[in-house]
Amino acid sequence: MLIGIYPGNLLIIKDLEALVMKTPLFQKVQKMQNKTVCISGVSRGLGRALSLEFDYRGWQISGCSRSEDALSSLSNDLSNQHHLQKVDVTKEEEVRLFAENTRNLLGCPSIILNNAGVINRNAKLTDITTEEFTHVLKTNVLGTHLMIRSFLPDMERSGVGLIANFSSYWGQSTAPEVAPYCASKWAIEGLSRALSQEVPVGITVVAFNPGVIDTEMLRSCFGEAASSHEKPNQWAKHAVETILKISSADNGNTIIG
Repeated sequence: MLIGIYPGNLLIIKDLEALVMKTPLFQKVQKMQNKTVCISGVSRGLGRALSLEFDYRGWQISGCSRSEDALSSLSNDLSNQHHLQKVDVTKEEEVRLFAENTRNLLGCPSIILNNAGVINRNAKLTDITTEEFTHVLKTNVLGTHLMIRSFLPDMERSGVGLIANFSSYWGQSTAPEVAPYCASKWAIEGLSRALSQEVPVGITVVAFNPGVIDTEMLRSCFGEAASSHEKPNQWAKHAVETILKISSADNGNTIIG
């Protein structure tokens, strides 16, 4: 039996395609096809590993770091279009210019990963200086706020997007000698949940707990014992899979990478 499509059926199919293309859901999917991810703290560790993995999967990378040398090194390893900029995420004007340059060069990111962060040296809270305590809170919390403040308005205008604010197991638990870091990550958990209640439909906000990874930050706490944990490049493969599966149903949740 010969099965064919007659001209009348073709007209029906084309009319249906045109109708589907006008639906809000289809238009949101099309916007998400602007495969641009913005990652703070890309010079090393998890940020660098995420940049390389997203690049491998065909995404454009917008990244920032305080180290020009590290950014230059990363640029040499990226194959897709990218924008890397020296930025201190605690400086409002630097973050604002980073967002503006990202928009002009790559378009509005569909994913923002607020990864930049620091940890205090192992010490009792009473031995932590005001300067060190402030540095941790400014980088981890204020830096996240400034990134959101600079990027979210464009994302809201686009109608779709994901913001993942990097948390930690110490964002829901505690340990001695890392009180400033714990405080900053508990703040990220609260900030993310509150923001998730403010954003319009189409925007998803989560706290993202990467797990325990062998990074310089972990080594500052665990010493050589950190070497027994997963390496950043290995972690990034499944972490990116997890990030790409985050949906609106996850809004306000903590996701483990």
